[in-house]
Amino acid sequence: MVADDLKQQLARVPDGPGVYLWKADAEVLYVGKAKSLRKRMRQYVSGHDEREKIPLMMGQVTTFDYMVTDTEVESLILEANLIKQLRPPYNVDYRDDKSYPYIAVTMGDLFPAIKYTRERKRPDTRYFGPYTDSRAAREMIEVARRVHPICRATCAEWKRLSRDGGKPVGKSCFDHHVGKGPGPCVGAVTREEYAEQVEKVVAFLEGRQADVAADLESAMREASADLDYERAARLRNSLEAVRTVLEKQKVVSDRPLDMDVIGVEREETIAGVHVFLVREGRVLMGNEFVLDKGLDVPHAELIEGFLLRYYGQASHIPKEILVPSLPGSPDVVEEWLSGLRGSKVRVHVAQRGEKRALADLAATNARHALMRYRHRTRYDEDRTNRALLELESALALPAPPLRIESFDISTLHGRHSVGSMVVFTGGRADSQAYRRFKVRMQTDEANDIAMMREVLRRRFAREIDGDTRFASTPDLLIVDGGKPQLTVALAAMAELGVDLPVVALAKREEELFLPDWDEPVTLPSGSPSLYLVKRIRDEAHRFAIEYHRQLRGKAMTASALDEVPGVGQKRKKALLKHFGSLRELRKASMEQIAEVPGINVAVASDVFAALHHGASES
Repeated sequence: MVADDLKQQLARVPDGPGVYLWKADAEVLYVGKAKSLRKRMRQYVSGHDEREKIPLMMGQVTTFDYMVTDTEVESLILEANLIKQLRPPYNVDYRDDKSYPYIAVTMGDLFPAIKYTRERKRPDTRYFGPYTDSRAAREMIEVARRVHPICRATCAEWKRLSRDGGKPVGKSCFDHHVGKGPGPCVGAVTREEYAEQVEKVVAFLEGRQADVAADLESAMREASADLDYERAARLRNSLEAVRTVLEKQKVVSDRPLDMDVIGVEREETIAGVHVFLVREGRVLMGNEFVLDKGLDVPHAELIEGFLLRYYGQASHIPKEILVPSLPGSPDVVEEWLSGLRGSKVRVHVAQRGEKRALADLAATNARHALMRYRHRTRYDEDRTNRALLELESALALPAPPLRIESFDISTLHGRHSVGSMVVFTGGRADSQAYRRFKVRMQTDEANDIAMMREVLRRRFAREIDGDTRFASTPDLLIVDGGKPQLTVALAAMAELGVDLPVVALAKREEELFLPDWDEPVTLPSGSPSLYLVKRIRDEAHRFAIEYHRQLRGKAMTASALDEVPGVGQKRKKALLKHFGSLRELRKASMEQIAEVPGINVAVASDVFAALHHGASES
């Protein structure tokens, strides 16, 4: 879609809040939000958007979608969800999109327990985190249990107790036996006493350790005054555990501040982020992240993107958030955060004093976080370089294979057959270059070899015809299978006059079959080259399976309406929503169908005819 076509399409976009998606065919390139969809989207087409990435992105755009919302906050939430789901290449996102650990307290159980988890699903559970340091999370659990013993969710006796409705038995769990557990399994503590312990653990995990320490010290003195020296000793041990935690926490203010301080360091296409969690004037802990975008996005967009991702999964929203610069829509972001917290949240830039000093310290830590990340990933770069050099030697290639393409076939008895093409550039997955093929040949049974021939011919025929979507000819081509797949790949390319190195990778023994070689090549076990080719093969298989399942799912949900001319997804949805089901729609007259909004008489006539023709055939 050229710029003039886009401008004509944009004339029909509403002038209200919502979310827009710039797309290259079916691929979503960028997700954004706007107070006015029409005005914001026109800036991209007219060239008034000065961001460096925009001309490059718009050169790829062929179409767009948009979704209207009632408010800007709704558009912010929708934007965050779509970015997390679709991971568009031009949006800010975590570079390593792993799940982060939490500490969970199962408040919905009769005797709530504490556990380490990477899931945050149960509504009746209190979560604390996320933690980017899993060791710190586990250590905090152990300290919390030393301060105020509660059960572990992994304890077999606690699980039995939960199943039996809280009924104690005579068998003590190991933790209670050694004095680390409260013992509800043997009736050593009442539900009321246990609930008090849980409240204190929650306060400790929320960062109110100073309050916990004060309560422990007061209780210890009372026990000592009552000559209950055994209880006083237990309280003293708990107090020492809390003080150990407090000693590790840097005091930054004599005021009970509840805020997060965010520092950012940007370099090329990545950015390091460090978040100080300040509770009661102390730095509770620090979390660090690496974002997938650096200098190619405005700072305001980078900050807003991080806030959406981080606080969309954080267990606690503080009263105050210090940022190095304001997000793109500060008022909307504050309104969203305030809704999550249930009270006013302020997002601002520190100008002076203790807050400015803390912001500078967060920025310094962000710089070190980025340095550590680059240092960690250097090993991966070295490993990748070794893998490419090993492949060059083992396969007798003229040069290291900087661009590798791998193909796989996925089918179910010859139905919904698809082919996948994945690309690794410089030893790394280049998902933007991935392609998928819907196999055209008709067959009643699976014929992977013939299907592979078709896919390869289509791929290289398109390149010969000047299809720029395939970028360049690969340095190495890998097909999934053994000698038969290798033979058909060579034949397909010979027909087109394409000459390049081809190997077939067998699944069982991880053997590589080469043209004119009697014996397959077996790469050394544990070698970088073997790891790379297996990863490439597995990625091609995953990509093929994903597309195959998608086609099967569409086929399973197809209905008689799919065959009616002029009835797309929007009209189909309107008809099914109006009548409730396809069965009820079949009962309707043509006049009743025509009463559905968006359905004219001609379309109603076609729908009626198609449904009743199908009924007569069945």
